[in-house]
Amino acid sequence: MIASKEEIRGEAVALHYDELDRFYREVWGEHVHHGLWLRGDESREMAVKQLALKVASEAQIGRGSRVCDIGCGYGETARLFVKEFGAQVTALTISPKQHEFASSRAGQTDNPSYLLADWMTAELPADSFDAAIAIESSEHMPDKARFFSNAHRVLRDDGRLVVCAWLSSEKPSRMQERWLLEPICREGRMPHLGTETEYRRLAVDAGFQSVGFEDVSAKVERTWPMIVRLFLLKLAARPAYLKFLLNRHSQNRVFALTIVRLWLAYRTGAMRYGIFTFEK
Repeated sequence: MIASKEEIRGEAVALHYDELDRFYREVWGEHVHHGLWLRGDESREMAVKQLALKVASEAQIGRGSRVCDIGCGYGETARLFVKEFGAQVTALTISPKQHEFASSRAGQTDNPSYLLADWMTAELPADSFDAAIAIESSEHMPDKARFFSNAHRVLRDDGRLVVCAWLSSEKPSRMQERWLLEPICREGRMPHLGTETEYRRLAVDAGFQSVGFEDVSAKVERTWPMIVRLFLLKLAARPAYLKFLLNRHSQNRVFALTIVRLWLAYRTGAMRYGIFTFEK
């Protein structure tokens, strides 16, 4: 795996999302994940929804399905599963800002149920979910073997785990690792970037059977030029963005540079985006 030169703990991940809260909500949106372009002419909003629906299909989510959303962000995907499929969703985030926002959208209902919790230490009941999903959250886990073993523990027999992951290419060049992948890990508060092969091995070691994998890099890549453009527009229109970037006390201001690295990493093939489907 490509590893950050700095140790990344859960506290740093939470601070990253809390400090960049405005950026994520205003630029990324409430799903906080890539879009999936199937035709190529969809709006970004539709593409983002299509990725969530793809995950629901792979996870076989239906009415009454008990779903665990690992790293739910602002909770929009969890809310979509409730609205579209009638699922019962328990959603976890490590970020107090994200949890506060998601809870504010819940209103008087307890479905989805939002938990402020670290997946590494969360004590959810065993054999209690029909499906678990992790959309772009496994990258933040310091112990990926434990990430998979925890998912295996909470799923019932025949339950499915669907993981959407930022991946390193199998054999990146030294230049790609030095100038793109390692800085992306460090600046994005990701302890490691794994490969497809490494994810498959970790899941099988945890007791899962691999059902499928789809490399959708080409179908999600246009997320990044759109993010760059939106960020520049916000930067021009909102003085608070520039103030944040110029403030030396802002610990996560470097993520503005990381956006460009990510764009280049996809363009050069250093990074891939994969959707894994596993079954217990």
